Amino acid sequence: MNTPRKVWRLPKDVNTDNLAPGAYMKLPVAEIARHTLESVRPEFASSVVKGDVIVAGANFGIGSSREQAAGVLLELGVGAVIAPSFSGLFFRNAFNLGLLLLTCSKAELIGEEHTVRIRQQTKTDAAQGKVHTFWIQTDAGEELECMPIPDFLMQMIDQGGLLNVLKLKR
Repeated sequence: MNTPRKVWRLPKDVNTDNLAPGAYMKLPVAEIARHTLESVRPEFASSVVKGDVIVAGANFGIGSSREQAAGVLLELGVGAVIAPSFSGLFFRNAFNLGLLLLTCSKAELIGEEHTVRIRQQTKTDAAQGKVHTFWIQTDAGEELECMPIPDFLMQMIDQGGLLNVLKLKR
């Protein structure tokens, strides 16, 4: 993950209808993905490159519980979403599908003109067990710490989603 990644900057309160517009919900995820963020960033779906990172304001993923809102970002190859906060439903859907979300209180310091590197450290804590800590390093020299992620959620990221984790436990 330590490769420089392009940043797509989004505002606060990006909702699930911005990510997976309701008019396309009967289509396969690959088709819905062609319309991702068209109301906020019309060029996003056709220009995003595998590994690019979304940096957004607070409340990313608010709205309905549609799983496709996270699925389209995976379909487009988004490497991670960084924001100060996420909707609870979106948060769980994203990890269930294997999309990395990084909660960073200082995400507003990351501009679209930046590239970022994501650095990870794994530690074992007596109270919490294994936890994964992430830092965002910008090309402007900032290093921003993200909230730790428990091991069971990182297993979902590493295995490509909850279904793959469950298959391994059979």
